[in-house]
Amino acid sequence: MPPEELLRLRDSIDNIDAALIYLLAERFKCTQQVGHLKAKLGLPPSDPGREREQVARLRALAEGAKLDPEFAEKFLAFVVREVIRHHEAIAAG
Repeated sequence: MPPEELLRLRDSIDNIDAALIYLLAERFKCTQQVGHLKAKLGLPPSDPGREREQVARLRALAEGAKLDPEFAEKFLAFVVREVIRHHEAIAAG
């Protein structure tokens, strides 16, 4: 049987993972709506200016949170690629 402290930490990790999944689901609900709005307005699926702003903002947040900014940027890049893929699919009809 693992030590009590290890079990407690694992429980916290499990809770955090669940929260991350729910937060990502909520984020993607919003980005799906953005994709439909962009398609309706004839806007391109990606917005490089907005993406640059997001990278800078999240890097600063990561630094303040003592999280590796490179990791935060890679994570955001992964999410943004998926969002753009969704937006392209929406635009294609």
